Amino acid sequence: MPAGAERIAEAFAHARAEGRVAALMPYLMGGYPDLDGSRAIGLAYADAGADLVELGIPFSDPLADGPVIHAAATAALRSGATVPAVLEVARAIAERVPVVVMCYVNPILARGVERFADQLVAASVSGVIVPDLPFEEASELRAACAARGLALVPLVAPTTPEDRLERIGAAASGFVYTVSVTGTTGERTGTDSGLSAVLARAAAHTTVPVAVGFGISTPEQAAAAAAAGADGVIVGSRLVRAAGEAQNAPRATGDLVRSFAGALSGASLG
Repeated sequence: MPAGAERIAEAFAHARAEGRVAALMPYLMGGYPDLDGSRAIGLAYADAGADLVELGIPFSDPLADGPVIHAAATAALRSGATVPAVLEVARAIAERVPVVVMCYVNPILARGVERFADQLVAASVSGVIVPDLPFEEASELRAACAARGLALVPLVAPTTPEDRLERIGAAASGFVYTVSVTGTTGERTGTDSGLSAVLARAAAHTTVPVAVGFGISTPEQAAAAAAAGADGVIVGSRLVRAAGEAQNAPRATGDLVRSFAGALSGASLG
């Protein structure tokens, strides 16, 4: 199997080759509604057309996440989800599509950066997003990931200054996660009219794909994000909410992912 960063690059290239205007990366919370359920949801994502999967490791203080994902993390922790258990979920999903883990920095530091990176490789994870690790403090993890072929995916925001954006973009691997709005994750009613400019700024400072997340909750919003210039679209809270509400979570979330995948096909944009 190719190294993680290479798998991510291949996933974006494959989406383009298949005629989709952007790669689709649905999010799920590891261990929600339970460990077996999250594994089934991730596999349903792959069946429904996901190009990559973002897998959250539950944490007690998820400062970047809104109420839906925060509640899912709390429920997962209460049900006994642990980092090793969630990485076993990652291993199963990674047999189908590349997995990028979203993990807050405390669980990484508790294990040690080198050990954590080794655990990601052992679980066939392709990359990691650490939303509360500033770029200036990420050199140790960046080096550990680079040595193992893993992507350390940075986040940038509409408020990121130009000089800092240049440094982040130059060091990025896998893709740049572009936050579409200021604030936390969550469903929103529209797409920011300034998204094109935000994406263009990010793309101008990096050679890797630019994906957009936070607030994308409908197929129409996903298509609008792609039309605004996103190479990838990340959908989180809408899917996590469905996972908690549906009688058959894999089926319900799979149907949603299928609708997002359809919206990202060239034909559906007309």
